[in-house]
Amino acid sequence: MEAKKNILTYEGLKKYEEELQDLKVVKRREVAQKIKEAREQGDLSENAEYDAAKDEQRDIEARIEELEKILKNAEVVDEDEVDLERINIGCKVKILDVEYNDELEYKIVGSTEANSLKGKISNESPVGKALIGAKVGDVINVETPAGVFQYKVLEIQRSN
Repeated sequence: MEAKKNILTYEGLKKYEEELQDLKVVKRREVAQKIKEAREQGDLSENAEYDAAKDEQRDIEARIEELEKILKNAEVVDEDEVDLERINIGCKVKILDVEYNDELEYKIVGSTEANSLKGKISNESPVGKALIGAKVGDVINVETPAGVFQYKVLEIQRSN
């Protein structure tokens, strides 16, 4: 079975590459030093610092593995080539919540990069899925567990 492609923007790709580099170069060395210092304290069976350092090492190695998997299956969207006629991954969109007359702005990204607190919504989320392919002026209905929401597309632009 082929692994799922991780759709990333160039910004997302850079962020993950930098994090991976930091984990491999800096964090691994820091944890190895913590483990060495804890070992020098003697009895490991009751050494909380040693246990904490080993837990941190496990977490770092798991995150490195996760990042390597994301990057191995990454498909980068060239935001300069995004078609601004229709909404797609890599676009920044301005929409109007029809019911509340509230303007919202989102960047459409792949699910790996999604972060609603930073205005980045996934192409796989209910709103993202409904927006993909829409044009300026279109009114879309989004079915969510909380009910159906209506949004009008006001603007589509490049996100960079």
